[in-house]
Amino acid sequence: MPFFQKGDVRIRYEEAGSGFPLLVTPGGGLNSRVSNWPTAVINAMEEFKNDFRCITMDQRNANGGESTGPVPVDDPWNAFADDQLGLMDHLGIREFFYMGYCIGGCFAGKLMQRAPNRIVAAVFCQSVGHRPENPTVMYRHSKDNWEPDFLYSVSRDFIRNCSTPMLVLPDDVPGHPLQTSIDVASLAPNAEITVFPWKEPEELKQRTVNRVRSFLKAHVPMRAAAQ
Repeated sequence: MPFFQKGDVRIRYEEAGSGFPLLVTPGGGLNSRVSNWPTAVINAMEEFKNDFRCITMDQRNANGGESTGPVPVDDPWNAFADDQLGLMDHLGIREFFYMGYCIGGCFAGKLMQRAPNRIVAAVFCQSVGHRPENPTVMYRHSKDNWEPDFLYSVSRDFIRNCSTPMLVLPDDVPGHPLQTSIDVASLAPNAEITVFPWKEPEELKQRTVNRVRSFLKAHVPMRAAAQ
């Protein structure tokens, strides 16, 4: 299990496969960590390792994970983006795909904001977001650092003006409101959305997995595809 260290932050990460880089972060909220993959709705490290160079990580200070660093209470979203972009720098990767589950929707927004020329395409899988009828379900602490009516990490205006290709896989549970997924897909000029629900039956789920694969392959930069 390799580690990447930058200053007082130490990040545990794993890799599988080869090809154009795909950074994937599992669900689990602030406890997003590598050990969550076996129970993920789609185990991206297994599903896509024959297509892409898959990279995953324990988020900083995730319970049960092995990444450590200061608690980023003043600016959490930029701190997580620092870790994610720092890991890719450590691996010598400039451009990459990003696929985020649950809190990964927030990570995706901040990565596209911070590094628009590096994130070639993004997949939002069961993204968290603001639920008006239960507004504190995800957002009870550090509210000054969260956009309180959308994805928490970025505003609607940012998504409206973000040209990065996106694919949205919706969900509808208390922490993953369907409306947030619909809003991302409706606002972003180059976004697509899958059918919902898509997890059952198994045949439909596999078609959704294949759609993710096809979406990403369609956006591999020509210079990378030619190598």
